[in-house]
Amino acid sequence: MFLKHDMRLQDKVAIVTGASSEIGLEISKRFVEEGAKVVLIGRNMERLEKARSSIKNYTSNTVAIPCDITNESQIIQTINQINEHYGKIDILVNNAGTINDPIHFHEMKESDWLSLVNTNLFGTFKITKSVLVKMLENKKGSIINIGSISGERAIPKVHLTVYCTTKAAINMFTKGIAIEYARKNIRCNCINPGIINAGMIKPYLDYPEARKALEDRQPLNKIGEPVDVANAAVYLASDEARWISGIIMNVDGGKSSSEG
Repeated sequence: MFLKHDMRLQDKVAIVTGASSEIGLEISKRFVEEGAKVVLIGRNMERLEKARSSIKNYTSNTVAIPCDITNESQIIQTINQINEHYGKIDILVNNAGTINDPIHFHEMKESDWLSLVNTNLFGTFKITKSVLVKMLENKKGSIINIGSISGERAIPKVHLTVYCTTKAAINMFTKGIAIEYARKNIRCNCINPGIINAGMIKPYLDYPEARKALEDRQPLNKIGEPVDVANAAVYLASDEARWISGIIMNVDGGKSSSEG
């Protein structure tokens, strides 16, 4: 039996954290295109609304809610509000995250460590916990964590040890949640992007030499786009992936399989 590919997320309710970032926004756009109602979450309401207004038919298919995922009381209030309005939460995309400027580990302050751990790890824990309560009531759900191939390999000359550690932890968190809640019909998967034309990388790509140097290091000889991550998220969120849980999907143009 083949599942239809049109409107793969029809009538599903999705939450996307870090939704004003390039990847978060692209995931939100693709989810709406596939028929979902999307709640965009982020800290800055102005940025959220600007992002939201770029989504086709955004007035009827999306809502923006400011929420700090490191603040548990804010999260609980927000998740309750979403669940009361829509009656369910089908999908959670844990896209919110932060990264530090590359610096040697011994030069980092404890506050630098905590900034990364509080957002990338504890923030993901807190919102996942609140959403799981609602998914358990609804007896189904799909959770998608956005990690990084940096959670699997360190990058020479780019000093991001603590960031990489938080992303490695998200890989194991994905597997743990997937198995713990498998019998409750709740799936959990992780997407690990490689070099994507977004965030800190974006300014470098404006320089042809820098772009070529990065492209030459990619097996597919090109840089990924936010839509490449979004397409993977659509698949994992959909019923087409109903028998897929606990996987780490590298969306990296083959980089994690190469030597360099």
